[in-house]
Amino acid sequence: MNAPSKHTDFDVGARWPGVGFQRSVPRSQVAQASAEFSILLLQGFSQLCLSSLVEPLRLANALAGTELFRWKLVSLDGRSVASASGIAVEVSGSFAEAAKALPFEPQAALAICAGEGVEQHGSQELRACLRRIGRAQLPIYALGTATWLLADAGLLGDARCTIHWGKMAALSETFYDLAIDDALFVRDGQIVTCAGELAAFDLAIDIVQERCGTELARSICQHVTADRWRDGAACQSVPPGLRYGSTGKKLLRIVQLMEKHIEEPLSLEEISAQVSLSRRQIERLFERHLATTPWQHYLGLRLAKARQLIELTNMPIMNVAVACGFVSSSHFSKSFRDHFKVLPSKLRSPAA
Repeated sequence: MNAPSKHTDFDVGARWPGVGFQRSVPRSQVAQASAEFSILLLQGFSQLCLSSLVEPLRLANALAGTELFRWKLVSLDGRSVASASGIAVEVSGSFAEAAKALPFEPQAALAICAGEGVEQHGSQELRACLRRIGRAQLPIYALGTATWLLADAGLLGDARCTIHWGKMAALSETFYDLAIDDALFVRDGQIVTCAGELAAFDLAIDIVQERCGTELARSICQHVTADRWRDGAACQSVPPGLRYGSTGKKLLRIVQLMEKHIEEPLSLEEISAQVSLSRRQIERLFERHLATTPWQHYLGLRLAKARQLIELTNMPIMNVAVACGFVSSSHFSKSFRDHFKVLPSKLRSPAA
């Protein structure tokens, strides 16, 4: 049996394990009041995501020698929450109680940490609490798949947002009017959405830098042996090896074009015109960096989205095919079977 980890309040006067020094931060770089986060944990949340958010804030306090950030963990019912790895985490109260107190704390913010099955957590009570926080104009940070809950509560409107790539296709097909970016995290007004997992670390460092300056942010990265933190606009779906380098950036632009035109695929000639490269240059880039052809990679992107829609939504198979740029169900089924070695309909069977 997994032993629950006890939630405790942060004591900035303590000497924390792994922190061998404290570094003073210029007062001009330190916010006047501590930022306080209520972190809502939903069943099946990612421990990696939670740690990636909290640890940089803990280190900011320890390295600065003052309480820059405070947080408390809450759950929907005030009981302990099991993470995706099965480890139970104790919380300090229920979300409904925390939501009542939030509007009276000027430095308060809400962070929601969700994982698989996020659709099951939508309820009238949760929607009402989220809308109350939204009306109070408090910052809301949606991590991992929690963007789904903000969309369900009607808080996103025309705001730009992101979500973990595994849920992106289902989110776009369920909430048609959302402006979804393939990004690590997106800030739009009071709403901040994040892909979760290690992207939560990049968001946490961005929060520290915004409130306390670059020096402290760099010190945290140095302490956790991270040579950098990523910009929020960086893509989640970048193939390995393409994030850096001029040649990789050329190919990345082509891949991003493909990802944005799944329902109505572009021809290689249309892509060539948009990126100012010849057809042969594009083919060489894919062969050199991804060991495939442009069309094979494009087909893989479309089929990957199709599988997400089949597994995560109730869309009819024919609608999935159309949403992924296939003109006939027979062509779609054959392509899907060749790629995944299983028919689309089998993924909807009780055994699957």
